[in-house]
Amino acid sequence: MKPSIPKGTRDFSPVEMQKRNFIFDTLKHIFQLYGYQQIETPAMENLSTLMGKYGEEGDKLLFRILNSGNFLSEVPGQDLTEPNLIQLSALMCEKGLRYDLTVPFARYVVQNREDITFPFKRYQIQPVWRADRPQKGRYREFYQCDVDVIGSDSLLNEVELIQIIDDGFKGLGLNVVIKINNRKILTGIAEEIGTPGRLTEITVAIDKIDKIGIVKVKEELSQKGLSESAIDKLEKFLKIDQNDNVLKIKLLQSLLSGSETGLKGIEELSTIFNFIKKSEISTPVEFDLTLARGLNYYTGAIFEVKALDVEIGSICGGGRYDNLTGVFGLPGISGVGISFGADRIFDVMNSLNLFPAESAQSTQIMFINFGPAEELYCLPLLKKLRDSGIKAELYPGYAKMNKQMIYANKRNISYVAIIGEEEIKQNLITLKNMHSGDQSKLCFEELLETVKKF
Repeated sequence: MKPSIPKGTRDFSPVEMQKRNFIFDTLKHIFQLYGYQQIETPAMENLSTLMGKYGEEGDKLLFRILNSGNFLSEVPGQDLTEPNLIQLSALMCEKGLRYDLTVPFARYVVQNREDITFPFKRYQIQPVWRADRPQKGRYREFYQCDVDVIGSDSLLNEVELIQIIDDGFKGLGLNVVIKINNRKILTGIAEEIGTPGRLTEITVAIDKIDKIGIVKVKEELSQKGLSESAIDKLEKFLKIDQNDNVLKIKLLQSLLSGSETGLKGIEELSTIFNFIKKSEISTPVEFDLTLARGLNYYTGAIFEVKALDVEIGSICGGGRYDNLTGVFGLPGISGVGISFGADRIFDVMNSLNLFPAESAQSTQIMFINFGPAEELYCLPLLKKLRDSGIKAELYPGYAKMNKQMIYANKRNISYVAIIGEEEIKQNLITLKNMHSGDQSKLCFEELLETVKKF
C-alpha cells in the first residue's frame, strides 16, 4: 500500500522549504530589530496547562496524547461499558499537543519568572496542532510566528505590534489591511443589549461572520438562548457602516455612554489611533466592530490581518490579554501579542508568485566532476568559495557531462564550473552561465567576483 500522511498535514520539498525560510528569516529579522528575544517550548504540554484557555470549542480541537504503557489502567470497567468521552479522555490522557504558542508562553513566564526581566519581549517560531476539519487555508499542523510583550500595560506595545505587522508584510511584499477592535467595546455592547453575562457566546458567534454570514450567526445566538430583541440590537451595532475610524469611535461613544467598560475600550482605541498617526504606518488600519477573536483570554485591543489580493481568511492576528498568567499562579501580569500564520502566508505568496527568485536557489555554482584527479583539484577551490559565502558543490562521482548539466538545470544552479586537463594546465576555470548559456575562462578571483555579483 502506498504510504500517506494524515489529512491536514503537508510535506515540504527543498524548494518549498527555501520559500518558507524566506518567510521565517524576513519575520525573524524584523522581530529582532524591535528587540524581541527568541524562545522555544515543547510540542506537548500537560493538558492541565491547555484546557480551559481557548473556550469550549477550542478545548474540543486539542490533540490529546494517550498515557504511556497501559493507558486503560486508571479507567474503571464501568466507564468502558458506558463511556463518557470527555471523562474517559481525562483518565487516559495527561498531555496534549499545543494549540497555540500564547498559552505555553504564559506557562513559560510563570515557570521562569525569577530569571525574566520585565517587560519581557519574546518571539517564537514553532508548529502548533488543531484537530480541525481540513479545508483551504486550514491545516491540522501549521507554523505560527509569534511576538509578545508581557509585563507592561502600555498601549505603545499595541502600536509597536502594528508597526511590526506593517514592516513584516512590506518585507514579504504582501498587500494587507489591519483590522482592529477592543474586547472592552464588545463587553460594552453586550451590556447595552441586555446580555452582560453572555460575552463569550456572543464573541464566539460573531467571530464566524466572515465564514457563515450574519444570518447564520443570528441563528446560532438564538439557539444559545439570546432573545430576539437582544440579537436585533446586536445586529444594529455590527452593521454600523462608517469608513472613518474617528467618526465611528464618536458614534460608539454616544451609544455606549452607559457602559464604563465600553467607554474604556473606546478610550484605548482612540489612543492607539492617535499614536498610529505619528508612526508613519503605510498599511491601512480599520476599526471593525465585527472582529471578535473567539479565544477567551483576550481582554483589550484585538487585531486581524487580511490579504487584499487573495481570499483566504486571517493571515495574522492577536490581542491584549490582562491575566493569562493568573491561571498559573502569577496574577496581574498584562501582555499583548500577535501571531503570523506562516502556512497561510506561504499559500498567499505562492499563489501570487511573490517569492524572490533567489529564495528558490540552494547552490550557486556546481563543479563538473571529470574524475579523481579533477576532484582533488576542485576541493580546495570549493573551500575558498564557501569561506567567501558562496553556496558551492561538486557533482558527487563521475558521470557523463550531459547528465551533470541536466542535474544542474533541474536544481536551478546558476553557474557550472568546468575544470578539465586543459584548465588545470592553464590554472583557469571555464565558467558557464546556465541562464544565458555564455561561458568564459577565468582565474579563480574573477570567477569569485562574477558569482558574487549574480
